[in-house]
Amino acid sequence: MKVVYTPGHARHESMTGVEWGVTVGSFERPMRAEVIRATLAADARFEIVAPQDYGRQPIDAVHDPRLVDFLERAWRDFQVIRPQREVYPDSFLHPALRERMAPAPEPSGVAAALGYWCFETNTPLSEGSYLAARGAVDVALSTLDIVSAGERVAYGLCRPPGHHAPRAAYGGFCFFNNAAIVAHAHAAATGTKVTVLDVDYHHGNGTQQIFYERDDVQYVSLHGDPHRAYPYFAGHADEIGAGPGRHHNLNVPLPARTDDDSYLVHLTRVCEKIAAFGPSMLVISLGVDTYELDPISDLALTTAGMKRLGAQVGDLGLPTVVLQEGGYHMGDLGANVLAWLEGLGRI
Repeated sequence: MKVVYTPGHARHESMTGVEWGVTVGSFERPMRAEVIRATLAADARFEIVAPQDYGRQPIDAVHDPRLVDFLERAWRDFQVIRPQREVYPDSFLHPALRERMAPAPEPSGVAAALGYWCFETNTPLSEGSYLAARGAVDVALSTLDIVSAGERVAYGLCRPPGHHAPRAAYGGFCFFNNAAIVAHAHAAATGTKVTVLDVDYHHGNGTQQIFYERDDVQYVSLHGDPHRAYPYFAGHADEIGAGPGRHHNLNVPLPARTDDDSYLVHLTRVCEKIAAFGPSMLVISLGVDTYELDPISDLALTTAGMKRLGAQVGDLGLPTVVLQEGGYHMGDLGANVLAWLEGLGRI
């Protein structure tokens, strides 16, 4: 199985975040990608390859180009005001602030614009964040090309992750939505349907938002119930899509300590929904933060269970692009990704 990887991911190195008013160490750090890479590189069944450069056009096709412009310049512009390693917003454009008013214009100053484009406090911008995020998109699109050329499954070691990034905002460790960019690119190029299956513990609010009114991309997510789990404000079962996208959005909120067997029951039903939709391509947002020891999650999947889940999805027999999202238990991170890919690829 081919694994697309770039060392450029390390340009983005967030050291801290702000959680409930307390400065904390970031869980989303470069070592995550390196642990996964080392695990797969040590296994002869996997081949590490470099990505191609696809430019901005595929990103602009999914995200507001003004967001892309902002991320390209924001860290540099902020240094003029106050030189610092990591840059955070200190205020946010809450919808209630301008209720019954026209939409707010984008602020001209970078300090205010941070809160216009970012929706939370755990995704700082550092000097290399934009280039790393561009690299993650290149990894994702290169993985799509490998599958489009005939491989049944390929894996993109994307970092930063992407599924929390909606069309016109960033946050949740995510800048550009790698899975959405791939799904849109394939649907637009082929005129066929695509399913995005999100198995990260945290609901992919960004992917849902981008495709919520589309009938050519199905979004399916199994995740911690947003009544207790980030991102809190999206991922409920009654969010089924709108307009042409109605009934093409499927959320499966899970109770705490959901184990392998219970998860597999839900996943089996989800796979039936995917088969009924009839996609030509499956894009998996692979988060292994469903693991029982993950420090920021509360499900109870095991490494052996990861392989069973991958095998269940593999039974769909679809060309499959796998893109890395979350997973934060460093000791077993590589083993969990390996297990998922082993099951999925029947290797």
